[in-house]
Amino acid sequence: MSTRPPAPPPTSAAVPSPAGARQAPGTGSVAPMPVDFDALMQAHLARVFGERDADRRLGALEELYAGDATLFEPHAEATGREAISDAVGALQASLPPEFVFAAAGPAVGHNGVARLHWRVGPPHGPAAVTGTDVAHVENGKIKALHVFLDPAPR
Repeated sequence: MSTRPPAPPPTSAAVPSPAGARQAPGTGSVAPMPVDFDALMQAHLARVFGERDADRRLGALEELYAGDATLFEPHAEATGREAISDAVGALQASLPPEFVFAAAGPAVGHNGVARLHWRVGPPHGPAAVTGTDVAHVENGKIKALHVFLDPAPR
């Protein structure tokens, strides 16, 4: 007859915390809830950059972006949801009305940073501009968004 030591308590499950976070297994420290980076970045592209109605765009910004979020573009920056909405509205006004933003594949992310490749142009035509958005995510919302434009082909 063999004697087995008692099994250690399970450590693979996270312990919920009241702050909307989870306790990291076996550490006693609180880790952020997992973020679906692809869903967040796809929603940001469709509902913020793809939305021409300012009220709906602002509603999406309230859901997807932190209140003090900053948008960093190559030649400008905007801080706060209303300023970001205004910057996106100005960008859209500079594009032909039939142009749409579309993801060029899934977004990926880890450790609070996500990236999404995108294109803008006619719905079934060639891309006029391509680029990559890189977001810093805190508490499930975009805290900072860096927009990188791909160079034009030579």
